[in-house]
Amino acid sequence: MFDIIKIVSVFVLILILLRKKWGVGYALLAGSAFLMILYLMRPVTIVSTFRATLTSGITLKLLLALSLIRMFEIIMREKNVLRQIMDSIRGLLKHKKSVIVSMPLLIGMLPSVGGAYFSAPMVDEVTRDIDMTPEEKAFANYWYRHPWEYILPLYPGIILASVLTKVDVRTFIILNLAYALTMIIAGNFFGLNKAHGLFKGEKRIAKKGLISFMPIIVLLILVIGVHIELHYALMVIVGLLLIFYRYGLKDILKVVRYGFSKDVILLILGVMLFKETLDYSGAVKDLGGYFALMSIPVVPLVFILPFTTGILTGITVGAVGSTFPLIVTMAGNDPHLMSFAFAAGFMGVLLSPVHVCLILTKEYFRADMWMIYKKIIPATAIVFVVALIEYLVVNY
Repeated sequence: MFDIIKIVSVFVLILILLRKKWGVGYALLAGSAFLMILYLMRPVTIVSTFRATLTSGITLKLLLALSLIRMFEIIMREKNVLRQIMDSIRGLLKHKKSVIVSMPLLIGMLPSVGGAYFSAPMVDEVTRDIDMTPEEKAFANYWYRHPWEYILPLYPGIILASVLTKVDVRTFIILNLAYALTMIIAGNFFGLNKAHGLFKGEKRIAKKGLISFMPIIVLLILVIGVHIELHYALMVIVGLLLIFYRYGLKDILKVVRYGFSKDVILLILGVMLFKETLDYSGAVKDLGGYFALMSIPVVPLVFILPFTTGILTGITVGAVGSTFPLIVTMAGNDPHLMSFAFAAGFMGVLLSPVHVCLILTKEYFRADMWMIYKKIIPATAIVFVVALIEYLVVNY
């Protein structure tokens, strides 16, 4: 019982710090320190914990993957690649629903913080002559930005989940695919009811825009089809992009500095130190023994922990980084259960009132938050049902 109180206290501290706008890395470092104090860890054990954190191969892989993702993102943004893609899509697609969905869906390919504010003006423009309420526009812009987070290896949440559970990214993508597709289908029922018919004008396909899809397509082929580890695949893609766009030494250094940012380094150190501290302190072992003794069902815990953390933080890496080390110890690293846990965490993030994309979208369209929630809640419930059915079908 005392172990539960200690762990809950640590999670409460982390959540409070995140709500006070601390970075995830800083919050997890503070949580690790608090955990060391609560478990009265000896200096020699603390040193071992730090050594394990800094020398772990996982730490290096995670640092490379997340930093290279940031490099990929800034190159794509600076060279207006998404704009080129969007011009082609608008020329190719004429159905109103398809065009509305494509705006946030395409912008969502890049994991930029607050990216919903980038696609909002596009959604607003394309829906100008459609009788949609501000809440319907806000829902479409917010909802269709996020299916990628379940399956696109450019998002740090799925990479972090893979590292912590030792379930490879390809497996996560395959298992999470149903959730992403469900999001796309479910959104149709709650935000696009009035978007009927076709836009006028001749079809126009910009060849340059379609070619701009290639970096993302090649990345997915390397990771999913060829089974190359993400950080290696990103090294190849980023290197080719730097050559293709003829980046000079000064610009290359700027891209590298952007990739290896302080926030990324602290995030990785925070996640890995928290993971190792849970292990070296004995917290995980003691808590796992308590749950086994009390015969507490695993599946409800696997859902509740990441879901609650996701709601309270509004950040996928927060939900994954703070709960998955504990979940893996309690429940093992069964891929289907880990996929269910990831779905739960991201469902919480989607419903979070502190989710930056939701706040920015609500402000842009001057929409009523509760009216947006009346669309998000049932749509998220459908994703939950699909996730639960997928898990039950596989395991029972």
